[in-house]
Amino acid sequence: KLKVTVLSTMLTSGPGLGEWGFAALLEADGKRWLIDTGARAETVLKNAAELGLDLSDITDVVITHNHADHTGGLLALRRELRARNPQALSRAHVGAWIFEPRLQQDGKDTNGLLPLKAAYEAMGGIFVIHEKPGELMPGVWFSGPVPRVHSERNWSGSLKVRTPGGRVEDTVAEDSAIVIETAQGLVVITGCGHAGIVNIVDYARKAVGETPVHAVIGGLHLFAASDEQLAWTAARLRDAGLVHLLGAHCTGIEAVFRLRDLANLSRRTAVVVAVGASFTLGQGIDPLPLAR
Repeated sequence: KLKVTVLSTMLTSGPGLGEWGFAALLEADGKRWLIDTGARAETVLKNAAELGLDLSDITDVVITHNHADHTGGLLALRRELRARNPQALSRAHVGAWIFEPRLQQDGKDTNGLLPLKAAYEAMGGIFVIHEKPGELMPGVWFSGPVPRVHSERNWSGSLKVRTPGGRVEDTVAEDSAIVIETAQGLVVITGCGHAGIVNIVDYARKAVGETPVHAVIGGLHLFAASDEQLAWTAARLRDAGLVHLLGAHCTGIEAVFRLRDLANLSRRTAVVVAVGASFTLGQGIDPLPLAR
């Protein structure tokens, strides 16, 4: 049994608040995870309440990368939910290098997670750092940092990180995804896809199993992609066997429509995601009325 419900993205279609951010609830065989925490402190809390979802039994949260639009709700969620369950969101799974400072030209650090680290740990939270793929439970994998085999540039390029050789471009090296093994194929959940969705899919198939990719869910950071980039991406996803695409957050509305056509998907199997939209294994996508 597998269900993914989006709790933070820009579009709404009924209950919930939209924002430039991402968060999703993953439910797999009775176990639940929160993937990213949205941008504003209260968005995921409020959206979950409006959707009738109790998050207090979730012990583990996955943070896909350091950006503030994915980390903004972490402290508020931990603070609120631990009043009902001391173990709620007490473990945060992150990729290696996530705590490296991300420097603007003036030297200001814009890492969205680093300023929250001490406060989260003071509330009893622990960070579990992953350098390589590992199972969170049988069949549910955290990828850890995704190698950049293909030259997908799905990041801004405006920030720098320190290295022994000096400052170099921030490529969001820690960017990680969730991969779930199912009888229908792999289900991939990505926060922003800064590593590139083709890199992510190829790495998932290499690390977890050379099976078709049944569904891709989340932000793919393709809103500014050229027609050529979208055509190449769609062809690779089509070759990987993609059946369902739920494009949220930074994927881009036009990009979802282009990918849908180019990957031979349909209105029923490829949607722009709204708050509360969901994917259920064996049933497909519930896009809610606005995106239906």
